[in-house]
Amino acid sequence: MSPALPIGDPAPADGALPASAAVGSGHRDFGVYLHVPFCAVRCGYCDFNTYTASELGGGASQAAYAGTALREIDLAAGVLSDPAVGLPERAVSTVFVGGGTPTLLPAADLVRLLAHVRATWGLVPGAEVTTEANPDSVTPEVLATLAAGGFTRVSFGMQSAVPHVLATLDRTHDPARLPDVVRWAREVGLDVSVDLIYGTPGESLADWRTSVESALALEPDHVSAYALVIEAGTKMAARVRRGELPMPDGDDEAAKYEVADELLTAAGLDWYEVSNFARGPEHASRHNLSYWRGHDWWGIGPGAHSHVGGVRWWNVKHPRAYAQRLESGLSPAAGREILDPGAREIERVLLGVRLAEGLELAPGTGRVPDAQRSAVASLLAQGLIEFAPARAGRVVLTRRGRLLADAVVRELTA
Repeated sequence: MSPALPIGDPAPADGALPASAAVGSGHRDFGVYLHVPFCAVRCGYCDFNTYTASELGGGASQAAYAGTALREIDLAAGVLSDPAVGLPERAVSTVFVGGGTPTLLPAADLVRLLAHVRATWGLVPGAEVTTEANPDSVTPEVLATLAAGGFTRVSFGMQSAVPHVLATLDRTHDPARLPDVVRWAREVGLDVSVDLIYGTPGESLADWRTSVESALALEPDHVSAYALVIEAGTKMAARVRRGELPMPDGDDEAAKYEVADELLTAAGLDWYEVSNFARGPEHASRHNLSYWRGHDWWGIGPGAHSHVGGVRWWNVKHPRAYAQRLESGLSPAAGREILDPGAREIERVLLGVRLAEGLELAPGTGRVPDAQRSAVASLLAQGLIEFAPARAGRVVLTRRGRLLADAVVRELTA
């Protein structure tokens, strides 16, 4: 069961945006997220909006899906070019294809989607184009087709190198396959990222160290390391409720984060966001940075979320409903919200605090606002933020602060 959609205002049937969405748009990048909702097997911990192929048909089927998504790209083009809104023409800075398992679609379909994005808006020189992939969902030929079609980066869902941990997560790939898929990606010129999960029930500290060291042996450009969250409605949540699995332990997850930080940093991958490490700034995920910096993106696909100039909206969840809306010439948006200045500032703090570049408390002034002086002093005393940046009005988390980032946000927004 994927999570319920947010509660918001009704979205216009044609997807039209208010003129307020154009304010400040010249200073924001524009990205495209493409959601592919298919998985070969639904993992027990996952609450993403995904489906196995046998669940869907018609315009929602794997065979028809690319054509359906093309319809939303065309709709997006019309909405963004509406002269009543006044958005400037912007080429796409980043494209991210996520899921699900995007590489369950034929590589030619993924290239077709990217080609339509390029033909619709253009890509900036050096645009970042990423697809997620499972290690068992690609071949050398698939990766070569993606690279030739304009993809620049692949993010492999490794999660763990330990078989019993993968089994608990319901991951079906063979960890021994990772070196091969990374080598194939390298051979066609793709940057490589690997995703890891820590805190799986039954995972020891030694298991986690093995996974991080195995990931580093691949010599990736980028590593994401996320703490497992037991989401309501998932198979894993039911197993925890029945007492078959223990809940993840916060202290255990903190110890595992520290191990990851030590090993990754020693190997030359620096943190640039709490859960993300890159081998130099050029290998950071520019698409994800655009989210954390509050830029604009259009999310294509069922359940996908979008944001343009303080207007956020989300599509209907089920692929069949998504396809039916587009076939009828309607926007697939299920609802939306227009963020007021207070909400936008809270989001700026919430997201910006997580970045290694830090959060500028009073943009453009180089100082700490009077209203936040006591909070900054408290955070310094607790060892949660760095001293020198704080004097210049910028919040940069210490390692301890990264472990308690939510507490930092609470102090700054109290």
